[in-house]
Formats: sequence, C-alpha cells, structure tokens
Amino acid sequence: MNPKASFPERCDGLARRDLLRIGGLTALGLGLGDLFRLQRTAAAKNRSPGREAKAKSCILIWLDGGPSHLETFDLKPEAPAEVRGPLGSIATKLPGVRISECLPKTAAMLDKLAIIRSMTSPLGEHDFGTHYLLTGYKPTPVLEYPTFGSVLAHVRSRSGALPPFIAVPNFRVGGGKMTGGGYLPSQTRPFSVGGDPAKPNFKVRDLDFYKGLDLTRLDRRRRFVNALDAFARAGENSPATDPDLARAFSMITSPQAKSAFHLSEEPRSVRRRYGGKSIGQCCLLARRLVERGVPFVTVNNRGWDTHNDIYTRLKEGFTGAKVGVGLIPSLDLALTGLITDLDERGMLDETLIVVMGEFGRTPKLNTAGGRDHWPRVFSVLLAGGGVPGGQIIGSSDAVGEGPLDRPVTPADLAATIYTLLGIDPKLELHTSDGRPARVAPYEAQALREIVG
Repeated sequence: MNPKASFPERCDGLARRDLLRIGGLTALGLGLGDLFRLQRTAAAKNRSPGREAKAKSCILIWLDGGPSHLETFDLKPEAPAEVRGPLGSIATKLPGVRISECLPKTAAMLDKLAIIRSMTSPLGEHDFGTHYLLTGYKPTPVLEYPTFGSVLAHVRSRSGALPPFIAVPNFRVGGGKMTGGGYLPSQTRPFSVGGDPAKPNFKVRDLDFYKGLDLTRLDRRRRFVNALDAFARAGENSPATDPDLARAFSMITSPQAKSAFHLSEEPRSVRRRYGGKSIGQCCLLARRLVERGVPFVTVNNRGWDTHNDIYTRLKEGFTGAKVGVGLIPSLDLALTGLITDLDERGMLDETLIVVMGEFGRTPKLNTAGGRDHWPRVFSVLLAGGGVPGGQIIGSSDAVGEGPLDRPVTPADLAATIYTLLGIDPKLELHTSDGRPARVAPYEAQALREIVG
C-alpha cells in the first residue's frame, strides 16, 4: 500500500497529514517556522557521520537509452560477426585492453580511467533500469528513491545562489517519469537548465524575468511569502517556506549565478576541445558549474536506444560522413575534453566522473542492424574523484552475454559512488511519513578496487 494514499496532497503541495500536524503544533503555541526548523534539525541528525570525501563534486554523464557495451568499452573482436558488430577495436594505454575504434582519445588516457565490465541487472525496461542505476534500489510501487544528486544535495551543506543539483539540458531520463528527488524534500530535485548549450540561441530556463515581471515585483512576492511565514511563527527568525521561490530569487538576482551559464566566456580552443555536439558543450557547462561549487551535475545525453542502424548512429552520425560525428566519437571528445580540462585546473582529483546508462545491448545484432535492451551485463566508466585509474574491473563472457567474473550490481555501484562522495552507504534518511531508509541497500558493497 502506498503510504501517501491516506494523505492526498492539496494543490498547494501540503499533505493533509502535514496540515493536521501544523494544527497540533499551533495548539501548543508553535508555528510553521517551528515545524520547518524541527524538520531541518531532524535532517541534520541524519547527515553523514564525518566520512572523508575523496570527491567534492560529481559529474554524471548519463547515456540515456542504454549504450551498447559491445560498441564502446567491452568489444569482442574474436567473436562471430553477428556478435562482434560493425565497429572495430583499438589498443589502449593498458596492455592487452582494447576498446572501440571510435574512442581513440579515451584509449590514450585509459590509465586515468576505471572501467567496470561486469555490471549486471535484471531490469531491461527504461524506467525500471534508470531507477535502479541512479538510486541503487530496484523500483517499487510504494516508494520512489532519491537519485545520487538529490541525496548529495540533502546531506551536503553549502551556500550560494546556484542549486546543488543541476541537470543539463534536462532530467528527462529513462522514460521521463523520475522526479530525481524521490522521498526527499522538493528543493533537492534537479534544476533543469532547459536549453542545449550547443545551440547558438542557448538560454537557461527561468534565469531571466518573465514578461511583466521585474525585480521589484519578484521581491514583493518574496517578501509576501516571508510575511506569511513570519505571521505563522510569531516573529521567529526562520527561512521562507517556499524554497523554490527563494532559489529563483537568488539565481535571478545573482550575477555570479548567471555568469556560470555563459559559455561565451570560454576560449574558442576550450570549446573546440569538448566538441561541438550537445554532449560536449553540456560537459563544458558541467565543468563551469562544479568549478563554482555545484556538488552534482547530470549531463543527460539522449539517443542511445539503438534498436536499428547502429553503425550510422554510433559512428558516422549521418550516412556517408567522412569524419564520424555519431554518438561515440562525440562522447570521446566530450569525456576526454572534460578530463583534460579538470586535470589542467587541478580539479580532477576532487571531481568524480561517472559514465553510464540504464543497461547494455543484446549480444547479437538484430535484423534491423541494431541491438535491443540487455541488462544482464554492461559497462560503466569512472574517473577522477579518488578513483584509481588504469583498471578493468570484472569481465563479461566471450560474447558479452553475462558476467564472467566479479559481477557488480547497481546497489554496489551506488555504495561506491556514495563512499567516494563522503557519504556512508549505511546512512539513514527518512521518508515524508518518518520511515527510515538507507541511502544504499543493505546488500550493497562498495568496490574495494575503487574505494580501497
């Protein structure tokens, strides 16, 4: 049974149970401010108990749709043609390790990266697989778990006008049904930029005033909300009750927040390093955001659901292209541009990079020249943020059908990511109705090859 079913939300976002609680507090002489202060105090008690973070921030490059492990990080050059597929493999900086021919720059810096080749999941549907990979929990109809970015936004104290969790260009991942914040407060949900940084007319959603709304009117609205809260708490000093309005006001009125999104400030040589495609410019924007203190950025790169014409979509980009501009060459430029840029700025050791999607693709090509959903084995790449480079963790069998050794679950990956970010995987948070929930499942084991 859904625990929220008995307490339907009003259109103003307050559940009936919350209204009853507020009424009881008022009878005791306590106001809304006291309620929110108590909630914040309870949340603070649940914060990570001092685990040292290797990474101050995280950039998740999400390859939405399910990237083919057999065309990216786990090629099978000795397998039959229907398994091997249309792309060749190339040598890397690690002896005996080969990856896609479309990843030459990545191959040259594999000593800085760790590839998990034995990721495994039973969930081959976009929504379910996405929930599992981004939370570490298998989905359930009872509860939506928070994603990594929202948990980090909840437990990591910070200040500044920029939101703690930003999605570029948006957070429409998987089937687009996830909020990102799960059971956590709404202010932990990702802020979607809403525009593609690779487009000439790139503009951030809600960063400028709407027609007919200026700073004076916005400030008047903010003061009105604060006045209502002040009335309820009888003069207590406490933040406004509308975090979304407060965040919008901070961003719109902060020149520093606005400048974070101005890619025009970057030298042309730097922009070219990342590549001109969406994924490259999104990764450049992600670097600018973590540089300014944003703890978590998701770069959402769509189009990896390659059921057909895998050669053109992954390598060429369009039929007959003389230089490949498809999904994989674009990823190669974006990923290596990001790693090089962070390294040159002295930020790589404190910025965790994760590259993954919701599952892999079938071991054999289908009749449309593509591959279908395949969660039994796939690959994930990690770099920076304390990750020891030059590692291949686990392996798949001869045809990329299942794990051969060292199977790694999304729960294990979640425990690993949280540990690198200084969050104890056993940390307990609480749902809106007070139930305790660990940030990673009980069975989750952080990868010792990564965290030590």
